[in-house]
Amino acid sequence: MKEKKAYIFFNCDEEKSRTSMNVFYNQEIYRDLKGARKALLSKVEAEQAAGRIHIADMDAVQQAILTGEPTDASAFIQYGAIESFTII
Repeated sequence: MKEKKAYIFFNCDEEKSRTSMNVFYNQEIYRDLKGARKALLSKVEAEQAAGRIHIADMDAVQQAILTGEPTDASAFIQYGAIESFTII
């Protein structure tokens, strides 16, 4: 059985250090479902529109979030990261 995953978008420093990822600030959890992935993409787009993150390649970010491995999008996001967690 495939393990179930959830994703959280974090605002963070440029080095993506764990200590800069604050779960009290970024509380939205996105399940590995089509609708939740779209909501995660909307969150990332909103953060970029607000100027809190910078995205080098939006097409790569969209593809990773919607159809690939969402954590791969982190490589294209400055001051933001997507982390995955196993749902038990």
